[in-house]
Amino acid sequence: MKTLGIGMIGYGGIGRVHAMGYRSLPYHYGFPADTFPIVGVATARRATAEAAAAEIGCAFWTDDYHELLENPDIDVVDVTVPNLMHAEIVEAAAAAGKHVYCEKPLAMNVAEAQRMVAAAARAGIKTQMTFNFRFLPAVMRARQLVEDGFLGRVFSFRGRYYRSGYIDPQKPLTWRLQKEFSGGGALFDIGSHILDLLYYLLGDFSAVQATLETLIKERPIAAGSMQMAAVDVDDLALMHLRTASGVLGLVEVSRFGTGLANDLTFEIFGDKGSLRFCAQDPSWLEIYDARAPEKPLGGTRGFQRVETVNRYEGQKAPDWSMAPDFVRSHAECQYQFLRAVAEDRPPARPWQMACTFRQSWPPPNGPRTRVAGSASTTYWHLHRTGHAHAAPHRTLRVQTYLHSHRSRSRLHPLWSPATRD
Repeated sequence: MKTLGIGMIGYGGIGRVHAMGYRSLPYHYGFPADTFPIVGVATARRATAEAAAAEIGCAFWTDDYHELLENPDIDVVDVTVPNLMHAEIVEAAAAAGKHVYCEKPLAMNVAEAQRMVAAAARAGIKTQMTFNFRFLPAVMRARQLVEDGFLGRVFSFRGRYYRSGYIDPQKPLTWRLQKEFSGGGALFDIGSHILDLLYYLLGDFSAVQATLETLIKERPIAAGSMQMAAVDVDDLALMHLRTASGVLGLVEVSRFGTGLANDLTFEIFGDKGSLRFCAQDPSWLEIYDARAPEKPLGGTRGFQRVETVNRYEGQKAPDWSMAPDFVRSHAECQYQFLRAVAEDRPPARPWQMACTFRQSWPPPNGPRTRVAGSASTTYWHLHRTGHAHAAPHRTLRVQTYLHSHRSRSRLHPLWSPATRD
């Protein structure tokens, strides 16, 4: 495998996960330790950048990401900063000729995303987004079964991603709870994952009806503070969707799922069979084969658990029988991108295949936006921003039209490991 130098822009919680992924790849696939070196790191402040470099074990650190982009030893830039900064950094990285691996959501709005795609195309760089759940073996097996026609005619689907990190009303305001910095709430943050999985398995969406709700309207500006500030993003999103092939489904997204630490699930129902998966039990894909005999007394019908476990092709460690985890799925997502760069082939999810929701006003054959209390229901319709001849694996990005923000020469001071939750 060709050696590729990594430059990290951002080093909060998810930045650490990405660093763990890069460090683990030589152990998983038997590469020399320096195959994917993290050459440098940029954060918002010199002190945090220096601390990040010490933790990672790299010699180069800076509080100005432009300096990192000028480093000739860096081939790939990994972007894990707040959403507000994605477009500015990615466009600069493209201009510098660096390949870009970017956390979701790609952008604050469609216009930003289109600029980023155009910048990458002009520069001829490779790009990929972090949709790590696609790279659990159970999900990859589900994709194979769908493509093989195991389900037959698909009737309907359900998807859910519930977490519980925002239930405490005293949890302070962070950038994730302010539209100015995040672009959206639960829908952007975790909804992008479940929507991407359904898109990965079932293809294009043609329409969606969504209800968004903010459950806690104000939060302290800092831990222990009596001063409150408004929360202007969604905590809960409920959606009815239709795929381009006419299949109807339901998706729920919430950061208020009491008792659910990280509950990402999907179910797909067809006339020949069905699939279901839960990320809290990632070793198994459950399948139901309606072609199995039902006599006598039920025959062999019923849901079966397929032991997908840790079956990554070519993996040397850990053993296939060990349960996969969150970091391993990130590492595989990163590995497939790095392979695409090293082998000069299309990555798994180039941005050119990204899809976005565009607000349609007024909605055809439906009511206008309805507002009841603080909840609003809006109808959206899908449009393509890319090219159908790109790689077969496609990426869904849920975006809405939001206000643009002026470019900043350095990272916004709000972003730092201390404030990234």
